[in-house]
Amino acid sequence: MGVYVHWPYCARICPYCDFNVVRDRGRTDEQKALADAIVADLVAQRDLTGDQPLLSIFFGGGTPSLMDPAQVARVIDAAKALWRPADDLEISLEANPTDAEADRFAALAEAGVQRLSLGVQALDDASLKALGRNHDAGAARRAIAAATRAFPRLSIDLIYARPGQTDAAWRAELSEAIALGPEHVSPYQLTIEHGTAFDRAVGRGTLVVPDEDLAATLFETTQEVLEAAGFDAYEVSNHARGDAARSRHNLVYWRGRDYVGVGPGAHGRLTLPANPGLGGRAATTAHRAIKDYVAAVAETGVGFERELLTPEEAAEERLVLGLRIDDGVGFDEMAPLSLSPDLPKVRDLVAAGLLADDANRLRATRAGRLVLDRLTGTLAT
Repeated sequence: MGVYVHWPYCARICPYCDFNVVRDRGRTDEQKALADAIVADLVAQRDLTGDQPLLSIFFGGGTPSLMDPAQVARVIDAAKALWRPADDLEISLEANPTDAEADRFAALAEAGVQRLSLGVQALDDASLKALGRNHDAGAARRAIAAATRAFPRLSIDLIYARPGQTDAAWRAELSEAIALGPEHVSPYQLTIEHGTAFDRAVGRGTLVVPDEDLAATLFETTQEVLEAAGFDAYEVSNHARGDAARSRHNLVYWRGRDYVGVGPGAHGRLTLPANPGLGGRAATTAHRAIKDYVAAVAETGVGFERELLTPEEAAEERLVLGLRIDDGVGFDEMAPLSLSPDLPKVRDLVAAGLLADDANRLRATRAGRLVLDRLTGTLAT
């Protein structure tokens, strides 16, 4: 199983972001209370999961690199004490490439973080300004160099299909990013999420994003350039230099394993004991507001609400996530949906070139992954 920790604070709210985030404005007391609640929530959820091997811990947000490194270490130590750490336990943390955050990399590594996921997003100043980022391209390059020195593993995020972006410019930018040496690259198509500042700008006509044809061309360029550089497209928006560079935490999601979610708005998936009215695959959703989350942990021990998934719902979720990765989903896991290799709708998708012709597993082709990318958007994150 894995552990996801949501730290909601950001120095700036990006105009394309629809995650559960708040401005980081000297909320020192609140942050201390939240860290206390996160640790208490972990302790309570240990009673639900039982004794399990711990494959990964992931700090997301928000901007968890703004978190006090001592609190990061405290959460890591708590998780490792509650569950059995795997020999190859992966501990990841998301960061933005500002100079101030890069100065904290050494302390975060000392706290136990081994893998940094760096939100570079672009390598030219005009694009970074348009995306509302609080760093420039020079800071991004410096942060990549600092992360390479501090952490044994580095992943960088990039956004493409940006307003005004050309295929030639994206090809050059992606090549430069590869040359900076990360073992993992996560290139995401810009998705206009409902209710964001970008959504309102598109509605006003002040923001124009690439059409579907150009977006598809940029997707194909992404695959081509990264593949030529030795990166495997093991997931729609994730590319790694070999199996060891793959995100073990994200594979927990995509392979349908259990994971504990703590922090405001965090999601989790737990396989509960087969007690009457309780057993099965359960979805947990933590309270979004920080004060509500902290209060819920104080009152009930956990900060989430729980919903038991039907076998069909659990299989649908497994299918949607599993199709995003290269090994797909076994037909044996799809029994609740009555899916089989000979089903007409499966054969139709194979004939259309969207599914691989595989008698044992449902696997999306590259064309199928492009469709999934358009349909599910930021579900990849």
